[in-house]
Amino acid sequence: MTNRQKLSLHIPVPPARPGDKPEFGGMRIAEAGAARRPDSGVAAQEIADLATTLIRVLDPDGRAIGPWNPRLDPESLRGGLKLMVLTRAYDDRMFRAQRQGKTSFYMKCTGEEAIAIAQIMALDRNDMCFPSYRQQGILLARGYPLVDMMCQVYSNVRDPLKGRQLPIMYSSREYGFFSISGNLGTQFSQAVGWAMASAYKGDDRIAAAWIGEGATAEGDFHSALTFAAVYRAPVILNIVNNQWAISSFEGIAGGEQTTFAARAIGYGLPGLRVDGNDFLAVYAATQWAVERARANLGATVIELYTYRAEGHSTSDDPSRYRPADEAKYWPLGDPLARLKAHLIANREWSDDDHVKAEKEAAETVRAANREAESFGTLGADSVVSVKTMFEDVYKDVPAHLRRQRQQLGV
Repeated sequence: MTNRQKLSLHIPVPPARPGDKPEFGGMRIAEAGAARRPDSGVAAQEIADLATTLIRVLDPDGRAIGPWNPRLDPESLRGGLKLMVLTRAYDDRMFRAQRQGKTSFYMKCTGEEAIAIAQIMALDRNDMCFPSYRQQGILLARGYPLVDMMCQVYSNVRDPLKGRQLPIMYSSREYGFFSISGNLGTQFSQAVGWAMASAYKGDDRIAAAWIGEGATAEGDFHSALTFAAVYRAPVILNIVNNQWAISSFEGIAGGEQTTFAARAIGYGLPGLRVDGNDFLAVYAATQWAVERARANLGATVIELYTYRAEGHSTSDDPSRYRPADEAKYWPLGDPLARLKAHLIANREWSDDDHVKAEKEAAETVRAANREAESFGTLGADSVVSVKTMFEDVYKDVPAHLRRQRQQLGV
């Protein structure tokens, strides 16, 4: 008999578990400014290296260096920083509200604020966004009312969605924010279809979508990339790699073998891997993809390399599957602190300015929350009327539904 080696199955395991010292030694981090920046019209097969390196602009001293520096004016950078501060203040307030029993559920984006804010600044106001549940910054950056966001979380009588969605699953056609789907991966197929329709009609609007790295293992991801490549859909497909898909680390979705941006290569699409905690790098990569989409050159896949500093949601305890202090050791730092350091280095910001911005954001959130709570919170009598279940589906309500509403006396 032939002496054969026994087969074994590889089970990916994270580098550190609860009680271990955080370990990020295996990360592939390119130096700031080292990645080349080709013209946005380049053929996808010529930039495969950009899917495996890491596009970075801010160096450890807060200086913007290299070809990807978007050279944003100071006012835009200050505005971006203030929006990130506001997003974090909003998250903190709503997290406390959940712990106080005022809502059932909440999800924070702590450590990922630069992604939503920088990307929405690079997009046009009329472009359509297909977000996942950690892009609340999109709504804030587009000026969506804080009170309405809070009322949706509280599911009170002012809830714009009339209690039909889980808390934090916002939706606003007026603000170009497609309904958040709890079925992960659907955002990509929805965005590609919308972008194809926009191109088919000869419109000038593009689409952008966001999913986590774990959702790249879903079938929707691969179907979307196929359609995006075949039809050159004007869409930006963002993979937010925050290292954890609930309690499963990125290796379970294939992150050990290659980068998530590299998945674009097999579909003939350009893939960019970007430091997601570098506001300038995120803006620059998105701007590049926007130029490509508007020039009818098709989709771009962007992997935004970041870290989920908090739990997956208020239902999650991350200390059960990763070191409790792991966020402190994340090598790419905090996006707010890095943009703050950049502005201070350029003498366009100060520590006092930052304290003032934090106080203003906290007061804005407090005032909005007082108003939102006046319309009710979880368990209060002030809830959406039962009659709304018969609305917003049919333009002309059919007879059997009219009868049912009459039977309820509403």
